[in-house]
Amino acid sequence: MAPVLDSGHARPVHAGGAPAEAPVARADATNVLILCTHNSARSILAEGMLNHMAQRLGLPVHGHSAGSAPSGLINPLALEVLEAAGVALGGLWSKSWAAFAADGAPRMRIVVTVCDQAASEPCPFWPGAPVTTHWGYPDPSRVGGDLAARRSAFELTRQALAYRLLQLLTLPMAALGDAELSVLLERIGRS
Repeated sequence: MAPVLDSGHARPVHAGGAPAEAPVARADATNVLILCTHNSARSILAEGMLNHMAQRLGLPVHGHSAGSAPSGLINPLALEVLEAAGVALGGLWSKSWAAFAADGAPRMRIVVTVCDQAASEPCPFWPGAPVTTHWGYPDPSRVGGDLAARRSAFELTRQALAYRLLQLLTLPMAALGDAELSVLLERIGRS
């Protein structure tokens, strides 16, 4: 259940209850990790939307999100716009990218950075050497103004992410080699 908004500022939230001890993924799924510095807005929006759309389309794709310096917070407006779009909030929580570089972590096929700061940081070694790409988005958390303006920024970011993620879901990932997949992900990033 999404938290009740008061001022629209971020606070500690673990959607759907307490966070899991470690990331979990289906063995038969294509795993996609979405990175942002604080794992509180853009990457959370992307994880929620990717899993929602993959499930609706019946595709074996599982989205994850993490941050290089996770805040431990999910911005309530991120949860609000996801919930309004019909996305289940269970399992969303702010976590470190270290969880995905650890022994036993799900093997990622794709790693996407969605903020410029995370894209310029040295990433850990990812087991399986996934294909990486950068899809930059402005931080909706930095938009000022009243609650309606801030909510609109989050909704526009959710829609923009969904547009690219839907393109990702149309790719025949099982039939693509890493070089081909990389080219197509870069092309999606320019769309």
